[in-house]
Amino acid sequence: MKTAVSVPSEVYEQAEALSRRTGRTRSEIYSTALRDYLAHHSADPTTAAMDQALDDIAPEPDSFLEAAARATLSKSEW
Repeated sequence: MKTAVSVPSEVYEQAEALSRRTGRTRSEIYSTALRDYLAHHSADPTTAAMDQALDDIAPEPDSFLEAAARATLSKSEW
């Protein structure tokens, strides 16, 4: 499918340079970038199913586990 989009000049220039350097078309560059973005930001069906199963088992948070997690995280360096 053909579509028109606007991108900042800097992004366009970087994409052009990548296209020349890799011998790939602009369409390939933009399609790959969009595919990667969608994969990164789309809901993972496996994770969603696991989350739902856990909600079905224990819909309310466990206060002990929350406190233990907070204590553990407070000792971790971020």
